[in-house]
This record gives sequence, structure tokens and C-alpha cells, in this order.
Amino acid sequence: MEDPRDALDDSYEQQVKLLHEVRGAVAEVATAKKRIELQGEEMGARHRRLGEQATEAMAQGREDLARAALQRRASLEGQVAKLQEQHASLQAQTSQLQERERRLAEQIAAFRVEKETLKATYSASEAQVRANESVAGIGANMNDVGAGLDRARDRVTQMQARAQATGDLLASGALQDLTAAPDADIERQLSELASRADIERQLNALKAEGGEGGRGSGMTVHSPDGWLSIGQAPPTP
Repeated sequence: MEDPRDALDDSYEQQVKLLHEVRGAVAEVATAKKRIELQGEEMGARHRRLGEQATEAMAQGREDLARAALQRRASLEGQVAKLQEQHASLQAQTSQLQERERRLAEQIAAFRVEKETLKATYSASEAQVRANESVAGIGANMNDVGAGLDRARDRVTQMQARAQATGDLLASGALQDLTAAPDADIERQLSELASRADIERQLNALKAEGGEGGRGSGMTVHSPDGWLSIGQAPPTP
């Protein structure tokens, strides 16, 4: 999608360029008017000199010279009139161009404020879109993570159940332990029988101890190294 900020900047630059052109035109017209003013000042100075010459010629009795000076001054007045018309026209053009320059400058200033506001709004909206998209992406990733955790939990539960089941099968003898030594099942059963027989022996010893008036059965060891005899068969009387 086209970025409107670029279009706004281009429009602003074009308006600024137009304003520079108008200001250049104002400067050119002002320069032309200045030249006419200088020329008019020269003609005004000559007009005064011709009048003074006519007065001086009459004072000296030279009516012919006075007439010639007055004729030249009359001709000069026609030129000055045309120059005044040009000056008035340039003055009007200068006023119009200055008014256009002022209005254009105000329009450009207002456009600049609007441009910057729109650009800021667009940038903020763009940032919000990126943030929303990032949040949406994070949400999707979290959903994937959650699904992965659920699958992992299911696998762990299944593996625990399988381990328990295989353990039970090994214990019951339904499943053969290929890593066990040969005849290990017979050794295991004999060990269980010996353990039960030892428990029965200890129970009988406790019963006999009670019948003999609380005489010690030798089950409690008080010597410092008595722990070495824990689990060992009692000495034969």
C-alpha cells in the first residue's frame, strides 16, 4: 500500500517551490519598479532644470531660448506621464503578487500543520498495527506452546502408565526380564520365602520375650559398632 506520508511531503515541497517562484516574481517586479523610479527621478531633475533655464532666459531677454526650454519640458512631461503609468501598473502588480504571496504562505503553513498531524496519526496507527500483529503472533505461538505442553503431558502420562504396567508384568512373571540372570525368578522367590521366614522368626522371638518376663531378645544393639549386626542372623545359643 502506498505510504501517504510520501505523497504529503511531495505536495508540501511543490507548494513551497511555488511560493519561491511567487517571491521571485515579486522581487523581479520590485526591481523593475525601482528602475522606473530612478528613471523618473532623473526626468524630474531635468524637468526642473528646463524650468529654471526658461526663467533665466527670459530674465536675460532671450525669449527664444525660454520658448525652446519650455517646449523641451513639455515633451519631457509626456515621457514622464508614460513612465508614471508604467510605475502605477508595476505598483499594482507588486501589491497583487505580495497579496498572493501572503495567502500562499498562510495556506502552506496550514497545510504543513495538517500534513504533520496526518503523518503523526498514520505513524501511530502503523505502530499500533505492528504491535497488534506482534501480540497476535505471540498469542498464536503461546497457543502452539500450550498444545505442545498438552502433548508432552499426555506422553509423560502414557509412559508412566506403561512403566507401571511393565513393572507389574515383570513382578508377576508374565513378562520375562531378558536382562536378568538365568533362574533369577527362582532366586527371587527363595529370597521372598527367606524374608517371610525371618519375619516369622522375629515375631516368635518377640512372643518368647514377652513370656520370659521381658528378657531382651537381642534385637536392640547398644554397642558403637552394633550397626554392623543389623540385618544379620542372631547368634546360635
